[in-house]
Amino acid sequence: MNSAAQNTLANIYFVGDVPGAVQTGARLHNILVSIAAGGPLSRLSQDFLATHGFKALHALASGSVDRGQFEHLAQIEREQRTELARARAADMAATLAIQTAERNAAVKAHFAAMARDPKLRRQREAKELRARFGIGYVEPEHYPRVMALLRRISNGERLQVDDIVWLETEADDCWTDELRKEWHALEAKALAAAWQKTGDPWDAVNGSSHYRKAGKPELALSLTESALAKGGTSPKIRSALETTRAGAYRDLHLLDEAKALGLSAHHLTPNDFRPCTLLGAVHIEQGDLATGHAWYVKAEKLGADTRAVDHDLRALIARASKPEQRRICEFLIAQDPDRFAWMRSKLRALS
Repeated sequence: MNSAAQNTLANIYFVGDVPGAVQTGARLHNILVSIAAGGPLSRLSQDFLATHGFKALHALASGSVDRGQFEHLAQIEREQRTELARARAADMAATLAIQTAERNAAVKAHFAAMARDPKLRRQREAKELRARFGIGYVEPEHYPRVMALLRRISNGERLQVDDIVWLETEADDCWTDELRKEWHALEAKALAAAWQKTGDPWDAVNGSSHYRKAGKPELALSLTESALAKGGTSPKIRSALETTRAGAYRDLHLLDEAKALGLSAHHLTPNDFRPCTLLGAVHIEQGDLATGHAWYVKAEKLGADTRAVDHDLRALIARASKPEQRRICEFLIAQDPDRFAWMRSKLRALS
């Protein structure tokens, strides 16, 4: 018997709502087939109908009711089954809702207890601090001091010089870019406040440098603008302000503005190497390699540290496109093969 016939048979006897009525091999379905065939039902089948609430079917099969009476009784039974199913479903939904609410309350209570646990709270806060500053594993002997420093930085407190030296030398794995930037931002903020209070232009110069290292060149421009606008500064101070301001323009890729300020700073202090290194970087970034190299040579003659110049060049090259990286390296090696020998490995990596 196909599924359509099974459904029809179940509906004829008003039990289409009962899964066993349409399932081949099921007890109820076999009984329906027997009733439809007009054959007698076994005692077991009659007992099944009676004990499972199919009283109308039982009465029809036993001949105690005719078809019309059966249909009336069977419809009443079907409505009762439907109502009972609805009530059971509602009870189950209510029970599930209560169980879910109880579980949620238990979970909340568990986490509330964890939050009140001082040890667990410290562990969570320590994990969050390390994540914020990009710090993974910390050596056990360094852990207490590292966490104390992170908490101070997080609270907006400046660190001591010996703390920074210790981080850079003893716990250098913890001296991450994120932590450095946060420290520079705090230093810049403190120096900017000092400039506003005392008017010492060197606070503005140093604050600008820290803002740049914190990745906030716009704030460096704002700080140096107010310092330069005050006027009355010596050529040395004005040159320092213009140089760091030029660096902020360079950070923002406003190279023409950076070059103009760098030249102005150099004219103010022609024997200071700092404007020269700035102009070297700007010219190379603009593609004028010969002029950029000449400014770097001049900077080293005026006292610029070779390692600092190389560090500047490495950072500059890293930001350039690959073709431009190759062009810069090839040009500088051609100018001074010994001085720029370290660039050969970079060239091989680009090949």
